[in-house]
Amino acid sequence: MTVLEVIQRSAGFLAKKGVDSPRLQAEWLLASVLQVPRLNLYLSFDRKLSEMELGAIRELVRRRGDREPLQHILGSTSFCGLEIKVSPHVLVPRPETELLAERAWQHLSSCAARRHAALDYGTGSGCIAIALAVKCPVAEIHALDASIEALTVARENAAMNGVSERIRFHSTDGFSGLPAGLAFDLIASNPPYVPSAEIDTLSPEVRDYDPRRALDGGLDGLDFYRRLALEAAGFLRSEGRMLLEFGDGQVEQVREILVQHNWIVESVEADYSGKPRILRARR
Repeated sequence: MTVLEVIQRSAGFLAKKGVDSPRLQAEWLLASVLQVPRLNLYLSFDRKLSEMELGAIRELVRRRGDREPLQHILGSTSFCGLEIKVSPHVLVPRPETELLAERAWQHLSSCAARRHAALDYGTGSGCIAIALAVKCPVAEIHALDASIEALTVARENAAMNGVSERIRFHSTDGFSGLPAGLAFDLIASNPPYVPSAEIDTLSPEVRDYDPRRALDGGLDGLDFYRRLALEAAGFLRSEGRMLLEFGDGQVEQVREILVQHNWIVESVEADYSGKPRILRARR
């Protein structure tokens, strides 16, 4: 069977299983098996696969047909141009979170000349903290998470991207476990924001494979925004900012929570699909 035939049959199978972009997904899986860049497949459509290669691609396509996320099957994903390892212990980074990371490093880069500091609240895979460490090499980066397993993945990602010495990871459920005296120019967070009752309605890739604690925002999805609104001010420097990602339809609720706790909402920015997604606030 040739490369083109494998792509076509795999894409047909994935389409029947309800997988989005089935041809693209089939190509990524085959490129992984053949250990070549995906676009190189187009230069070798007539190449015949060995029985071992066919067996390997069949297994990966079966897993994807069972709705296991492509990123889990491949073992990593791209985030802001960085390779980030993923596992069932961490949320797979979303494209919209790249916008949060970009706005975060832009803010750090605009800070005064003194050494500035940032906190990634609920770091998960470490993607935001790592992006900040790479883009702002003189900044002091901190990252916290309540999940020991997630922090293990985050540390591995920091090492893989050469910034292990630039990030201080903290195992704590919120601010209470941070060392005394810490203060930040920036607090960035993509907290859990899915209402508890809606988790079972999500796509199988999210519902069955992302860790529930990284999704569950409580009864109305806003529990972590209330915590941040209440607790973050004590860790923010006078000219500091907080950047938050939030879910569809949550912008006014998140804004109201912050205003009730004496935050000034400076801006709300839409994501690449035009939906309000990133909020910027100060005290």
